[in-house]
Amino acid sequence: MTQPTNKAPIRKLNKPQTDGKKVWDAYLALFCYPILLVAHELKLFPLLAEIPRTLQEISQSLNLEPRAAGTLLSVCASMDFTQLKDGYYSLTTVAYEYLLETSSTSFCGILDSVIANPDSFSYAGIKKAILTDAPIAYEGDSIYKVHEQEDKEQVTRTFAKAMHSGSIRPALAWPETLDLSRNKYMLDIAGGSGAHSIGATLKWSNLKATILDFASVCKIAQEYIAEYGLLEQISTEVCDMWNDPFPSADLHFYSLIYHNYNLEKNRFLTKKSFDSLEPSGRIIIHQPLFNDHRTGPLATSAFNVIMQIWCAGGQEYSGLELSTMLAEIGFIDIEVKPTFAYWSIVTGRKPK
Repeated sequence: MTQPTNKAPIRKLNKPQTDGKKVWDAYLALFCYPILLVAHELKLFPLLAEIPRTLQEISQSLNLEPRAAGTLLSVCASMDFTQLKDGYYSLTTVAYEYLLETSSTSFCGILDSVIANPDSFSYAGIKKAILTDAPIAYEGDSIYKVHEQEDKEQVTRTFAKAMHSGSIRPALAWPETLDLSRNKYMLDIAGGSGAHSIGATLKWSNLKATILDFASVCKIAQEYIAEYGLLEQISTEVCDMWNDPFPSADLHFYSLIYHNYNLEKNRFLTKKSFDSLEPSGRIIIHQPLFNDHRTGPLATSAFNVIMQIWCAGGQEYSGLELSTMLAEIGFIDIEVKPTFAYWSIVTGRKPK
């Protein structure tokens, strides 16, 4: 019997130089991090805030099988949101500070917003946003056009709560990095809930602030201002930042605004601020920043994906890109300062 002569080539197995952990970590994270949303929706964290509980007690309280409850708890413990001691699970400090509705720095509004917009973190949603280069949240409508509509009050309120949740802790940090003792009046442009006006005026008693935003948003901001007892220091004013003139001020503050737009629109806002600021007035841009080559950090890259999903033309920028733009418009004494966690400010002064 004749043997076949055309043998398939033998495949060579090369030993990799790396252990592949980064690939495994990226893959496993797809299953790990959504557990935070499940735990939040099941109210695991307020349950453990009452008293430490055993696995069996948690299973019964959440109406889960012990195996499922164990799956939930092992991920939460691995992320340092829960801890186990002598058979009892309890909350860590970070969970008390950020994962309870009752906390003054609660992150729960962000989690609620993500749950309400599941395409914002699904494979199908992210793929669609990349392939179309168009936002998919709110069915592709502009988030600000939606919030401008009176019949969308609940949508606007949910969004404002989410932004407040993500902003209130950074709002307590950036005012510590600058000397604002000589500033008198701050415009919090498209300021949403007013978290940053609250943080700034709590730190600098000499400062008064006005939040500029849509009428529906101003109404919500006034509720937050009242909660913190700052009605005498912070006001609101209905304003379309693209078309309405800015009132006189010596400080313009933009948080998570520039990353909603392309460079052309941001140049427009920067020039508008430069023209309307008082001499020696300051501009502050507050958001996560890329490094100069836009190759990281990972958190800013993730924020950039969020902007791809939510905003037409939205993207994160580097400190170099924003400071170059400020200089081109005419600002001086430009600085890029890290402030808190993933946040930074880019700031400059208008000449005298």
